[in-house]
Amino acid sequence: MMFQYYLEQLRTLLYTVPVILIAITFHEYAHGWVSEKLGDPTPRLEGRMSLNPLKHLDLAGTLCLIFFHVGWAKPVRINTRYYKDRRKGIILVSLAGPVMNFIIAFLSLVLCMLFAVYGGEDSAFAQIVFLLCYYSVQMNIGLGVFNLIPFPPLDGSNVLEQIYPKVAYFYARIRPYRTLILVVLLMSGALSYPMNSVGNWLFRLMWTIVSALMGIDSGGAVVPSGGTYV
Repeated sequence: MMFQYYLEQLRTLLYTVPVILIAITFHEYAHGWVSEKLGDPTPRLEGRMSLNPLKHLDLAGTLCLIFFHVGWAKPVRINTRYYKDRRKGIILVSLAGPVMNFIIAFLSLVLCMLFAVYGGEDSAFAQIVFLLCYYSVQMNIGLGVFNLIPFPPLDGSNVLEQIYPKVAYFYARIRPYRTLILVVLLMSGALSYPMNSVGNWLFRLMWTIVSALMGIDSGGAVVPSGGTYV
C-alpha cells in the first residue's frame, strides 16, 4: 500500500515538473516582454528574455510549486524610468505574468478536451497528453491566482502599491520575512479556501467558454472538476 502511494506521487511529479517549468518560464518571460515593449532594455540585458527555465527559477518558490502547486519565480528586474507612464507601466508588467498563465491554462484546456474527445480511450499517447494538459490547466490557474495576491514578492503587491501607495511602508517593514511568511501561509493552509474558490471559478469559466466553442455539452464529464490549487 505504501509502495503504491509513493509510486503515485512519483507519477504525479513526472507530469507536474515539466508543467511547472513551462508555467514559470512563460510567466517571467511575459513580465520581461511587456517591460521591453514599454521601452525598458533591462530584462534583455540581464538575460531574462529567455525561455530557459534555469534563468527564472527561485529555489523556495519552485519547491512551493512542486509541493503546494502554487509558488513564485525569481523576479524580473525592471527600470521604470523608461516608462512614459510609470504607474501604468508597473501595473501592466505586473499583470503580464498571471495573464500569461491564464492564457496557457485556457489553451491547455482546449487541448485537454480535444484529446479527451478525439484522442481515443485506448491510446496511451492521448492519455499522457490529456494528463499533461490537465495538470497544466491546474498549475497555471493556481500560479496565476496565487501571484495576484497582494503580498510581496507576488505580482499583486506591485499592483496594489500603485493603486494605494501608502501600503509600500507596510511592505518595506515585512521585507526581511516575506518569504517565510508566504511559506507558513502555504503550509498552514490559510490560503486554501480563497485560492480554491477563485481557481475553481476560473476553471468553470474557461470550461464553459471552451465547451461552447467546441460544441460540447458543459454538463458532461470530459474533464474533471477544477480540483485543488493549494
